[in-house]
Amino acid sequence: MQGVVKSYDPITRDGVIMCDTDLADYDLAPNALVGTVFRMLRPGQRVNFSLDEANLATGLGLGSETDMGTPSWLDEIN
Repeated sequence: MQGVVKSYDPITRDGVIMCDTDLADYDLAPNALVGTVFRMLRPGQRVNFSLDEANLATGLGLGSETDMGTPSWLDEIN
């Protein structure tokens, strides 16, 4: 999955990622950055991620600027 970092607190390591495909918000798992290239995140940063069994974002990787399936109903709003 791919999304955008909505918020991130480097002290508590709490954060939220908004998924590109369904616009759902996913909280970061406590270990989301362990073993990744990231030391911290910034709002607006694009990332790839997966969900763990608790539906938390984990396994973060570098995202791309390619559209990963933005919902078509957004075109109707704009």
